[in-house]
Amino acid sequence: MRHRLLPVAALAGLTGLVAGALPANADTARPHIVVKDGKTQPVFSFKDAVREKVFVETTVDSDGDGKRDRVSIYVTRPKETDGGLKVASIIEGSPYYAGLQDPPYHPADVTDYPRLAKWTPPPGPPGPANYAFPYYDNYFVSRGYAFIAADTLGTGDSDGCPTAVGPNEAQGMKSVIEWLAGKGTAYDENGKKVRAGWSTGNVAMAGKSYDGTLPLAAAATRVPALKTVVSVSGVSNWYDEYRANGGVVAPDGWEGEDLDLHAKAVLSRKDPAVCAPVMHDLEKKMDRVTGDYNATWDARNFAKSAPKFRASVFLTSGLADWNVKPIQMSQLWDGLKKAGVDRKLWIHQGAHDDPLDIRQSAWLETLNLWFAHELYNVRNDIMRQPRVDLERTPGNWETHREWPDPSARPVSLGLNAKGLGTRGNGTQQLVDDPSRKAEDLAAKPDEADPNRLIYLTPALTKATKLSGTASVKLRASVDGRSPYLSAVLVDYGTDERVSGFVPTSDRWCYGDSIPGNEGCRAVRKYTTAVTPFKIVTRGWLDVRNRTSIWRSTPVKAGKDYTFSWTMQPYDYVFKPGHRIGLMVLATDHAYTLRYPAGTKVKVDLHNSTLTLPLH
Repeated sequence: MRHRLLPVAALAGLTGLVAGALPANADTARPHIVVKDGKTQPVFSFKDAVREKVFVETTVDSDGDGKRDRVSIYVTRPKETDGGLKVASIIEGSPYYAGLQDPPYHPADVTDYPRLAKWTPPPGPPGPANYAFPYYDNYFVSRGYAFIAADTLGTGDSDGCPTAVGPNEAQGMKSVIEWLAGKGTAYDENGKKVRAGWSTGNVAMAGKSYDGTLPLAAAATRVPALKTVVSVSGVSNWYDEYRANGGVVAPDGWEGEDLDLHAKAVLSRKDPAVCAPVMHDLEKKMDRVTGDYNATWDARNFAKSAPKFRASVFLTSGLADWNVKPIQMSQLWDGLKKAGVDRKLWIHQGAHDDPLDIRQSAWLETLNLWFAHELYNVRNDIMRQPRVDLERTPGNWETHREWPDPSARPVSLGLNAKGLGTRGNGTQQLVDDPSRKAEDLAAKPDEADPNRLIYLTPALTKATKLSGTASVKLRASVDGRSPYLSAVLVDYGTDERVSGFVPTSDRWCYGDSIPGNEGCRAVRKYTTAVTPFKIVTRGWLDVRNRTSIWRSTPVKAGKDYTFSWTMQPYDYVFKPGHRIGLMVLATDHAYTLRYPAGTKVKVDLHNSTLTLPLH
């Protein structure tokens, strides 16, 4: 395809441009965006870019000082924007630019509950802001975009208080977007009003983790100038980050973390003590005692707003990510799908990892097509490509038209004394030992163990693919202090499996560099190990929330109830010769709260099933 040389005003204002076409009056001597093969090209100097600090006024006063909070942003844009060039903008909102605090964790072991973690405001910010860690500026500024690093409220040089992406933070990002669209008010460091006269008014938000959550919160406000969001391992519903079906459940490896702790950890603004009332209020309202869903969680449920998004959405998720678990991707994707929102999804074998590390240049080129299409109305094939890219094994990618696989069908397997398959009779019992980890309890499936129940299929005669959400129904009684039931799906069969994703001594450069902001990083690679089994997915239930996540209802000791709950959505192939296992626990040591040992769970086999989406 030929180069397309178009003034930005023409490029941003027209839809469906044909490659190679030029308006009759186009002045190619003026600074302009260059497009080739549907992607903008690197024709502007990153070194010479304009860099400026701006403070955008919001509509909220979350620190209660009687003044509207201001969001601090750091803008990097081509120098040609000072001479009439107009460009689209990519925002990475973040609480991390100024570093983290280290507040005390809540106890994971339940003894004298209720109990709150002791916390006092930090003496001051942990350090000056560093806006060099994102990579969008290194790659996209030279390709005709402005990059905006925005300190979310209560962090860095912004006013206000962090609230784990509460409504105030969503409004903060909305205000930045509106300023880029010619609305709102902003000031430079000297207090002089600043306009974004260089902006086309078309905006994207992108980032990972918290930075991938802020775009979803902004999209839920339906602000018109936000055309697209890229959410890498973002949280679509904070309840599912720190709760599960009424239970207090931690991200893996972060036992004792909770909504308030996340807000306290990122509280890096000047004079952080002004946010102490906000932190205490958040700690109270999140209700770590019952684990029930409430208005605080509902205000942070962006998945429920997905059908109303105006912005298109590009999601990525790691199958080994037990921090921001797969349900965050799945429930958002389902809402977008039902509403017909333009969307794209990458699912990889990594954990809480960035696709830049996993797929390198393929990720950047795909983003280039995506942003060119959504922000500059470039006609390319990005929306005609398959919606889903899935990494089946390290480096081996499949494309699919949808996820979960539409051909997967629910298969119900009964529990019996010999394993999984037909429904059995009688009862089986486990006694909870919260000190034991699931990996230890799963290690010897053919041996009896008083602290868990395991049900196995016969050896599989063919490859069997799971795609979607598994569910468990147990008819059981619970007698003891722990209110948890945990289900763990296991692949039994010796195999070489992914064990990690680690940096190597090699480096690669993905973009432009300047002193203090290098567009290079270490190459990361998957590691593997031969193991006898793999925990595929898992799920949890607080039995007091058996009928509703909004309300706890006690169970009577020894009385049978029907408990139903889902596991984390997943995509996995069980190989021939392997066995599928269901392990039933009370406490899941790495995730749930740990009550004193001794809770007894008695399962009625005839009325209990495991349902898997298979094909």
